[in-house]
Amino acid sequence: MTIEFLVTHSGGFHADELLSSVILTRLYPAARIMRSRAPEWITPADGRIIYDVGGAYDADRQIFDHHQRGAPLRDDGQPYSSFGLVWKHFGKAYLAASGILAADIDAAHAAFDGDFVLPIDLTDNGALSPTGPLADLTLPVLLETLKPVFDDKTPDADERAFHAALAIARSFVEARIARYAAKLRAEAIVQTAIAAAGSNRVLELPMGMPFRPAIIRAGADHLLFVVHPRDNDWCLTTIRRGDEGFETRADLPAAWAGLTNGDLEAASGIAGASFCHNGRFVAAARTREAALAMAEIAVREALANATAA
Repeated sequence: MTIEFLVTHSGGFHADELLSSVILTRLYPAARIMRSRAPEWITPADGRIIYDVGGAYDADRQIFDHHQRGAPLRDDGQPYSSFGLVWKHFGKAYLAASGILAADIDAAHAAFDGDFVLPIDLTDNGALSPTGPLADLTLPVLLETLKPVFDDKTPDADERAFHAALAIARSFVEARIARYAAKLRAEAIVQTAIAAAGSNRVLELPMGMPFRPAIIRAGADHLLFVVHPRDNDWCLTTIRRGDEGFETRADLPAAWAGLTNGDLEAASGIAGASFCHNGRFVAAARTREAALAMAEIAVREALANATAA
């Protein structure tokens, strides 16, 4: 079936129909967005997808609203917004159109749903209300600030604002999906490097990239540090223990903290050592050999400290 119209409500807009529009316009680029509450538009018909309006949820009839009695719920009882419903039915096709490999689509779909879609759903339904100084900086609030002000009576003010906000919403979704794709690429590289490292406590990577998720998935608990090239030097970094917080599996030597260049070379005994953060979670060297030598010293000290403890 050819989709000619993507129908959502007119008037003020919210994050859920904006983000739904991002997904649908990627899949149906020739379709026209029709913002209306007129019965003739919000009633299912061939050639249209209706979302966030219409008072029904029926995927077979291509209508995805969540405002009606008996609104759809996730398996765990949490509410959908139109974005969650659209993602449920069209998200995998969107990921395929975005270049995600077929083998990774299910995982990427679930990850994006939990990390990005669900918070939008909960916020739109009033089940999540961010508080504190960052409450006004959440994505739903920021997108809604793009609505026309109350006394803007320009006839096309809502339409212009909606499409301007849609472009911004699209950039966030595309960037997030691109980051998922990058993480998947990184994981393959890190897994190969872990196999090459064997029992070595230092993991060497060909470039900077997200590495912790792959290390955790591989069960490589023996790894303590990561080394990789960075622009014109080499980076030595620690591995965090958890997803949150800054506790690491092992810190860099205390004697290196906050030192640079000659001072760090003297403290470490490594020619080419150039920097160590005062927090002892990252250091740099001018050559690969220097970075690996620093890593080996850091490993020996970490193991000695663990034995002493």
